[in-house]
Amino acid sequence: MSAPVTLIPVIDLLGGQVVRGVRGDRKAYRPIESALCSSSDPLTVAAILTDHCATQQLYVADLDALMGASAQQAVLRALLSHLPRLELWLDAGFADAAQAQALIENFGRDGARIVPVFASESLASREVLAACFAPSAPLAERAALSLDRRGSERLDAAGCWDADALWPKRVIVMTLERVGSGAGPDLDTMAALRRRAPNAMLIGAGGVRSAGDLALAAEAGADAWLVASALHDRQIPPAAR
Repeated sequence: MSAPVTLIPVIDLLGGQVVRGVRGDRKAYRPIESALCSSSDPLTVAAILTDHCATQQLYVADLDALMGASAQQAVLRALLSHLPRLELWLDAGFADAAQAQALIENFGRDGARIVPVFASESLASREVLAACFAPSAPLAERAALSLDRRGSERLDAAGCWDADALWPKRVIVMTLERVGSGAGPDLDTMAALRRRAPNAMLIGAGGVRSAGDLALAAEAGADAWLVASALHDRQIPPAAR
């Protein structure tokens, strides 16, 4: 029997509010309407989601930064202060390791609790990918790589999908067309990547509808899964404590 998948809750931040992500169409995202949370305030939503999942991990997609604006540092700083044990996985459209390092340094000691996510849609080249996860790189040990895809299209100017020799120990399989869609997780892609990266921590994203889907994800080789909509719609019960 496969080990249970670790659930990592997600918040998508846009203009200081939590929004509902649907199929990666970021310009169409609207403030969250949730059966679990009565607010779109990031501190409120983060506290409820991490409590519901009994976790200290939270994935934050800073949509402002991903669409070319500045990172929402005030919100990120408040999250780290409000949840003092939080490990914050941050996707802020980092183009390279230097950009991630510069942002993290702004948070002082709290920056040590940020896991920078380098996304294939944001990295410019194979050389940049290699530099992000070189053994000597300051963030390499804790950073994650997100392999981004929408439908059959890989969002991957740097060729990250085909550079498994450069993959770090944490790899996210981000199937954007399934985010918030209720279409179910892409188990075939997860299983294929597990065969290519047998020792990596593989984290799926998109499509999970229920605890049953999480069980199937574990069988496909996932170690963890990023989830938002199924939590807000109360399709996944509170974690056992």
